[in-house]
Amino acid sequence: MTVTIPPFPYLRELVLTRSGVLLSDEQEYLLEARLAPLARELGFGSGADVVEAVRQDGNGTLSARVVEAMVTGETSWFRDSHPFEIIKTSVLPEVIAANHVERALSVWSAACSTGQEIYSIAMILDTFFPETAEWKLRLVGTDLSSSAVSRAREGIFSSLEMNRGLPAMMLAHYFEREGAKFRIADSIRNKVRFDTLNLVSDWLPPSTFDIVLLRNVLIYFDIPLKKQVLAGVWSRVARGGFLFLGATETALGLGEDLVPTHRDGVTYYRKGTN
Repeated sequence: MTVTIPPFPYLRELVLTRSGVLLSDEQEYLLEARLAPLARELGFGSGADVVEAVRQDGNGTLSARVVEAMVTGETSWFRDSHPFEIIKTSVLPEVIAANHVERALSVWSAACSTGQEIYSIAMILDTFFPETAEWKLRLVGTDLSSSAVSRAREGIFSSLEMNRGLPAMMLAHYFEREGAKFRIADSIRNKVRFDTLNLVSDWLPPSTFDIVLLRNVLIYFDIPLKKQVLAGVWSRVARGGFLFLGATETALGLGEDLVPTHRDGVTYYRKGTN
């Protein structure tokens, strides 16, 4: 007799294996909430039908899209605001002063979703640090979701997305309306590179970065995976560089080298120069 696993336990195992994200029993509602749009697009009756299709034929492309739909998080411009204020007033001035001879600066948004986080950094640099216009800038956004990365590369956002944290001055200066949507200026879009990257299973970027944003990612992992991902990302923070986690996240107990700095309600981590 064949025992059929209900859709959600199967989906939970698929998501855990592919992304490291552990869905709780209380999140079963996400099966339909997250997969219903995919079901409509592909002609399935429900999210559960999509899961069954993945189980039946092992379609690599479909299973990847299911996992992406389940783990892609929301984002916004200048999310939580306070970390970006610290980056603008304290961190970037320190990095720019330290790198003035090389005239190079690098930032990695390690779970960039549709790009608002790293585009926010690009706008800060363009607005408040015009001297870096002649520098070698390496602004990189990566995400597990190929569809999110594609949207980030396009730089086109809905009115709803534009209303989430974007200052009016930035909207007026860096965006053009295209019908009901807005396109970010090429002067900003061309400064950023986006790539698909699974922090759990893929090789991380081979070089280091002055500032790394790993925000609202670790909350989805168990302790061993938190340590694994954090160690990999921390190894990509340059000497004297900075790491920012999400507002509710901490590196406490996850790595001996990560000593927190607390400033104006924001906690971040700086790597020593030795």
